Amino acid sequence: MAAAKGRRPKEDGHFSRKVPPIRQTASIFKQPVTVYKTQESKVKTDIKHGIQEKPKQLIWEKRLEGLRACDLDGTEFEAMELPKGLKPVGPHVTEETIIQSVATALHVSTQPVTGQMGSKTSLEKNPGVFLDPKQPLVQAVNIAEDDIKRQEDRVSIARKKLEEALKTI
Repeated sequence: MAAAKGRRPKEDGHFSRKVPPIRQTASIFKQPVTVYKTQESKVKTDIKHGIQEKPKQLIWEKRLEGLRACDLDGTEFEAMELPKGLKPVGPHVTEETIIQSVATALHVSTQPVTGQMGSKTSLEKNPGVFLDPKQPLVQAVNIAEDDIKRQEDRVSIARKKLEEALKTI
């Protein structure tokens, strides 16, 4: 294939223009043509440049089952107890998995942590369809004013104990 005048082949084999196109008329003087874009075209690469989020594997927390945190001596820490309001959801999800799931959601997620909104039966039946990978593997949690009040009381008691301990030092 011979190269046309004023063009050179690109890497993909197509030609690109180095000079503006010339009007092809019977005129004696060749006049350059000004090209105006009348419409914007969307290319696949333009669509891809938005905020891209990596896909998240469903039930990835199960890979951490059986692993425990330990101190410098290698002694494993005791297992944590979950509040009674947190119910596991998903196939074969243990309390250990829930702790890892909730902890990760609280530390990593930028959106509110609410739990899985689907019904427990639908989530157990077909987790690939109904599980939200951005939420922990617990049923949706509703926090009442009484819960908040109890937690505030616990915090104030802990602060008083800390204040007394610091006075003795």
